Amino acid sequence: MQSGYYQAAGAMVTQFNRLDVISNNLANVNTSGFRRDNVIIGDFERIYQQKRDELPLQNHTKEAAKFFNRTLNRTPRIVDRYTDFSSMRLRYTGNSLDFALREPDLFFAVETPQGVRLTQQSSFDINSEGDIVTKEGYRLLPEEFVNSTNRNIHVPRGKALFLSDDGTLSMDGKKVAKLFIARVKNTNLLQKEGDTLYKMKDIEKNAIQVNQGSAYVKQGFQQMSNVNAVEEMVALIETNRLVEMYQRVMSTQMDELNRDAVTKLATTRA
Repeated sequence: MQSGYYQAAGAMVTQFNRLDVISNNLANVNTSGFRRDNVIIGDFERIYQQKRDELPLQNHTKEAAKFFNRTLNRTPRIVDRYTDFSSMRLRYTGNSLDFALREPDLFFAVETPQGVRLTQQSSFDINSEGDIVTKEGYRLLPEEFVNSTNRNIHVPRGKALFLSDDGTLSMDGKKVAKLFIARVKNTNLLQKEGDTLYKMKDIEKNAIQVNQGSAYVKQGFQQMSNVNAVEEMVALIETNRLVEMYQRVMSTQMDELNRDAVTKLATTRA
């Protein structure tokens, strides 16, 4: 068995997966509300050491050796994937339907065909029915959607819309609705769907609705992606070079080493 070949092949597959994540980040560098993804790369031996106490055999020696393939113990692989909510950038647009959240752990709630989802999108429209919706057509939810059947924010066309810092929408000095703005303390509970939507179990319980009277949202601003194009391009180049390196290792294992082995084994000496 050529262990080096299998290790290089596993490492190259890991870099392919990392390449997919980086490419998706770069594709969404200008997507409003997008948060970059990243991966953590580890090796099999570390994962084994963390999980070996869960193996069915108590004696982790000779009898348990079949659970531990030493050929692959140092093969790099993705052990975790996460979304980075650490930074925010706001851009002034002057559009009355652009609502930017001021803090990285704040989210709006929208109604999708799959259920309620959280989002940090900041650019909205008004559909043909007069409801405030995302660019995909998902209705923006008001604060009372949790305890009532009212699950849309209806605004008449042709009138100026004003949004206060606490998320209260008004027209002609009269309150129209208040946006549902939630703070998620543990963003690890969020499961990303698509580019800007997040699924969360029991949103009504785990997403804490913010208090009134504080500045949480800013009208006329767009919340930009937190992708740094330069850093992602550097990571892209690094990943491509690693793939090329692992490819050369595989070629060396299969071609040069095999050829040398065959040549030397076939040589007979008197």
